[in-house]
Amino acid sequence: MATPTSLLLSLTTLLSLLLPSLSSKLTIPLSPFPKSPSTDLLQSLNFHATASVSRARHIKNPKKSAHPSPSTQVPLFPHSYGGYSVSLRFGTPPQTSPFIMDTGSSLVWFPCTKRYTCSKCQFPNIDPSKIPAFIPKLSSSSKIIGCKNPKCAWIFGPEVQSKCQNCNDPTTQNCSQACPTYILEYASGTTAGILLSESLNFPEKIVPDFLVGCSVFSSRQPAGIAGFGRGPQSLPAQMGLSKFSYCLVSHKFDDTPQSSDLVLYTGTISSAQKNETKAQSSIYTPFQKNPGSPNSAFREYYYIMLRKIIVGKKHVNIPYKFLVPGAHGNGGTIVDSGSTFTFMEKPVFEAVAKEFELQMANYTRAKDLENGTGLSPCFDISREEKLEFPELVFQFKGGAKMELPLTNYFSLVSSSGVVCLTIVTDGVVGRGGNGGPAIILGNYQQQNFFVEYDLERERFGFRKQSCK
Repeated sequence: MATPTSLLLSLTTLLSLLLPSLSSKLTIPLSPFPKSPSTDLLQSLNFHATASVSRARHIKNPKKSAHPSPSTQVPLFPHSYGGYSVSLRFGTPPQTSPFIMDTGSSLVWFPCTKRYTCSKCQFPNIDPSKIPAFIPKLSSSSKIIGCKNPKCAWIFGPEVQSKCQNCNDPTTQNCSQACPTYILEYASGTTAGILLSESLNFPEKIVPDFLVGCSVFSSRQPAGIAGFGRGPQSLPAQMGLSKFSYCLVSHKFDDTPQSSDLVLYTGTISSAQKNETKAQSSIYTPFQKNPGSPNSAFREYYYIMLRKIIVGKKHVNIPYKFLVPGAHGNGGTIVDSGSTFTFMEKPVFEAVAKEFELQMANYTRAKDLENGTGLSPCFDISREEKLEFPELVFQFKGGAKMELPLTNYFSLVSSSGVVCLTIVTDGVVGRGGNGGPAIILGNYQQQNFFVEYDLERERFGFRKQSCK
């Protein structure tokens, strides 16, 4: 099997495989994707806890490419792998591919060409050799992004122009050199390929000249990724969305074919839509700007200002330096659909966990299962006749309070009656938020909330809602 390095060296020779030649409202089904590597609940929770920590480490230390209003509704499907997937149609005629919906990254990419290879992709119900791949040769609208194309700089930055060696001759009017190959690293693995211009197709809308990654090699990636981050290459940016929203159905750690809607709003939001949203009682908090470098990957994240964490009726003492991004872009809170469990840097997590321990001191700790699941604290409630759990509330700037349902922060992890807090940390002592966002709000804590990213008005909205 080819390694990422050897495969990239041959990407130029693969170009011939790619091509014959050189505000509506959209709703998409959204579902969890795909099944986790274990059907055992305890092992499954351990998998998600470990994956959430790995995801947090990647988000806090992102790596760029290693080489140079009407609306639309789309079904959104949940999977016990920890994420949620959508199906999108690219090309002419359209080819359908599944994508993991990710607000923590920006590039949209799919498995591509008949020679697509996925290493370490032995997930249950997924045969790596049968992962659906987009075939550019079958699409009349596929075009390779050239090195001088401004969209090439979306991925590699403005300095990429200096690397277009065959295009630097001022007498050359037409440059056929392709944009450099990309390598993207995620917490779960990597992907590598070249950039294409394609048509993105919806039933009543076609988005031409959409920048999409054509990956010919991936590691630990069961599907493509639809980046919904804040970069110019993201799906919201390329479609000019005024907002998008979703309602995540509950994780059941299986492949139940249940979905909710991912709604994409294009154009200016009408007064009627604003009044409708207001009537449905969503509450809002403004998005925050990360003060870090303009070229920092942290700029792609959706930051919100978390003011207080409340356990029971007690305000947990969280140092301010963890709640607000500093001059170097570290600290603060982001919303991430690609993380399963919410992550907190160790000092924040310890303060929250300690408060739960104090208020639940009458319950027996189940430390054996804490070691088995990677979650903590865990409590044995099997002998209790009456159960009382402290509430968990996130209070944001402007007074917006996200009052979490009990099932969004405690999970029953065994038939013997043990529950664990579904918030994770990496055990690393934070130093004033050094190392990216200090708190990452994962999708497990967003279950059964209507969640809205209002890009036009720069705000994050939510309300409790059954997402069946």
